[in-house]
Amino acid sequence: MSTNNTSALETLPAFLRRCRERLDPAAFGLGGGKRRTPGLRREEVAQRANASVTWYTWLEQGREGTPSADMLDRLSRALALSADEREHLFLLAQHRPPSVGRATAQPSMGKLQGVLDSLSGAAAFIKNHRWDVLAWNEPALAVLTDYTALPLDQRNILEILFCRSEPRARLPMWEVDARAAIAAFRRDVARVGAGGEVQPLISSLMGRSECFRRFWDEGIVATLAEGRKIAVLPRIGRINLDYTAFGVEGAPHLSMVVYTPVSDSDRAVLEAAVAAHRSAR
Repeated sequence: MSTNNTSALETLPAFLRRCRERLDPAAFGLGGGKRRTPGLRREEVAQRANASVTWYTWLEQGREGTPSADMLDRLSRALALSADEREHLFLLAQHRPPSVGRATAQPSMGKLQGVLDSLSGAAAFIKNHRWDVLAWNEPALAVLTDYTALPLDQRNILEILFCRSEPRARLPMWEVDARAAIAAFRRDVARVGAGGEVQPLISSLMGRSECFRRFWDEGIVATLAEGRKIAVLPRIGRINLDYTAFGVEGAPHLSMVVYTPVSDSDRAVLEAAVAAHRSAR
């Protein structure tokens, strides 16, 4: 067995046995008299996973090779694993987590909005895997984009970046920022398996923006977890912002992006931008 950090805590055979033995046969309609061992039998797990009894027995004995992702998913269902246990199974078997997918349960947007509002000294927003901006704080409206002034279906970062004139005027390094955004968007879409869902958005942008079409065709994939953005705010001045992206626990399709002023002078620009935005309302 591997001696990586995960399997040093628990081996795959031990985990499978523990999960199998905790199951109540009656809950699966498998009662029928006394049993010599607790939980389900190996052949019952194998049947539920649509696997051969010999293969599963060998897997539980540590005599089988690495199961495929499909087989691990079937074992997850056969053993009634929770989401956390399913991830643990993949880590033990393949030394990597499963594909993240998209959460079916939505986190509380009210609580997330509270977090955004608490970041009064930074511009921050929540985006989904389509890069639709779902929530924001006041500094984000002042130094990034006034999302409240846009129709709901246009509050998309790529839509704003490639199909509106303001970003090109505000961002001295627009082309660098735009390329990086496309590379990160491609990665985010792949992580949650949303290629089919976002295809209409991609097709629309390719038809309306020559730059988007050219950058997209370069096929670059990269993370955009942190970096620096420079913006020139009309009538206020230049601001340097360090940004960091954070995943939202329990919602792999969401992320929070926080833009923090780099220096005291940048903080002063942010405060001036917020004051100007309030007075303009």
